[in-house]
Amino acid sequence: MLSTADLYDERGEQLQSVSLQLQNLGGRAHFSGPVRTIRCFEDNGLVRQVLATPGEGAVLVVDGGGSLRSALMGDLIAASAVTNGWAGVVIFGAVRDRQALGGLSLGIKALGSNPRKSAKSSEGEVDIVLTVDGVSFSPGVALVSDEDGILVERY
Repeated sequence: MLSTADLYDERGEQLQSVSLQLQNLGGRAHFSGPVRTIRCFEDNGLVRQVLATPGEGAVLVVDGGGSLRSALMGDLIAASAVTNGWAGVVIFGAVRDRQALGGLSLGIKALGSNPRKSAKSSEGEVDIVLTVDGVSFSPGVALVSDEDGILVERY
């Protein structure tokens, strides 16, 4: 698999680059797949539901509004993602259980961590176009992530 730097050199402006410095928190630093999306705020009910479905190598992008006040994913939800064949999860928000997440064969990027649980009412939206850090994430477009950052196809 090409590094994001080599991929950008090859495809240039066909790709969007996320400039936010998200932390690599999963057991796989290099991951890629088609995008699925969720927008939620301090409520991980939809994250749990979606990651419990067949991922078929997809990457779930979660716009948590940048909140670090509660975690949108922990070890149990992440383990469900692995079981269900997801390639990775990118969270513009917090996670928890960092040590356990690092042992899973799952790409995970997030802003940071907080041990506090989130709400579970499943409020939010699934499979919508998200714009975070000036980058658009549309369901189905390709995402590639490694230690250097995240690239997303323009659509």
